[in-house]
Amino acid sequence: MLQKIKTWALRRYYRIISARAWKGQHSTIHWGAVEISSATGQPIHGRLYNASGGAERPLVIYFHGGGWVIGDLQTHHPFCLALSEHADCTVIAIDYRLAPEHAYPAAADDCLTAVRWIADHIADFGPSNGKLVIAGDSAGGNLAACTCLALDGALREQVAGAALIYPAVDHYTAAHASYEERATGQALTRSLMQWFWDTYLAGKAGDERVFPLRASNLAQMPPTLLVTAEFDPLRDEGIAFAEKLGADGVEVDYRHFADAAHGFACSEGPNADHRQLLDMHAQWMRSLG
Repeated sequence: MLQKIKTWALRRYYRIISARAWKGQHSTIHWGAVEISSATGQPIHGRLYNASGGAERPLVIYFHGGGWVIGDLQTHHPFCLALSEHADCTVIAIDYRLAPEHAYPAAADDCLTAVRWIADHIADFGPSNGKLVIAGDSAGGNLAACTCLALDGALREQVAGAALIYPAVDHYTAAHASYEERATGQALTRSLMQWFWDTYLAGKAGDERVFPLRASNLAQMPPTLLVTAEFDPLRDEGIAFAEKLGADGVEVDYRHFADAAHGFACSEGPNADHRQLLDMHAQWMRSLG
């Protein structure tokens, strides 16, 4: 019962602070609902954001953050609007299943299913150059990396890049120093991140599919934009992931935000760091061709 109450309260709180942070912001981007077929018999829902100039860019598939537990399409709606508008690209945000109602591997399965389905139907969506970028923040960054590593064959060739914003790529038991140094003092604390992992895994040990930093096939990652924030328990695992990708021959554009906290991109509204991230993302998208 306490788990249900905490989950409900955090989901409501996350929606409220997101709405407050983005109050008064407007966009001209057109958006609407998407339904994706899945093997569960229940469709995976999403939102499609269309930019007028998207024909020259890859289509971005976006996985929201929120610890696999509390985020949703609504909490990340303003960010997806801003991303589509600023990078002039088509974006599809995915409403994957959340824990604790649906523990691992439900979210990972939904994300992989969504990418495969969208790739097969890419001509049915807004303008794009036929390529994909798989993106996400925090837990969504984890899902984006895990999805890229699970792809094979022609679909892997269709993915032009991965955009990972302060991603969760390792378990808290790995004892990265930032879990101690940034245990408190920002919205994402060490204890909250530990609760997210425990809720998502629900007692399962996890494997390479859950922890990208431990994956043995990192060389198959596409060109990657990876962002970390200073005030973030996930800081050091993100840095380690960027270094490991580079060592495995992956083209990595790594950026660290020295004055920012976890959540700055999507949850704090249009501050200076958020705008710098959008500029960076747009430039990186253009470099993919």
